[in-house]
Amino acid sequence: ARVQRVAAYALVLRGRPGSEEVLLTRIAPHAVHGGKWHLPGGGLDFQEDPRTGLVREVHEETGLALTVGDPLEVHDIALTGVAPSGRLEEFHGIHLIFRGTVAPGQEPRVVEVGGTTDAVAWVPLADVGDLVVTSTVTAALAAR
Repeated sequence: ARVQRVAAYALVLRGRPGSEEVLLTRIAPHAVHGGKWHLPGGGLDFQEDPRTGLVREVHEETGLALTVGDPLEVHDIALTGVAPSGRLEEFHGIHLIFRGTVAPGQEPRVVEVGGTTDAVAWVPLADVGDLVVTSTVTAALAAR
């Protein structure tokens, strides 16, 4: 089966240059790419506006109210493998990456129970290289 999924993600930074932190989510072990750190966001519902969907996804994953900024990058992945359903798939993910901001002083927490996110954190940019991250994170940081 061939599957294409459009998703929206946010690059959210805080702090001053040289000591900036990025908001990252960790993919739950039961999901594809489990254990990797990722940008907050996710798949868009049918006919959902990308910015509206991004605000919804970021809230589900972090509990934070996102203000969506300018588009930053378009990224994609292509894989072939067995989906969680057990079906062999050719998968194409299209990732719309936006700049984003949240109100100062807010700390993230995972809101959605049983979803694909099991942790969320502000990570110093200097420490991102020590983590296992998705190519979406790498693409967003390169485009910033």
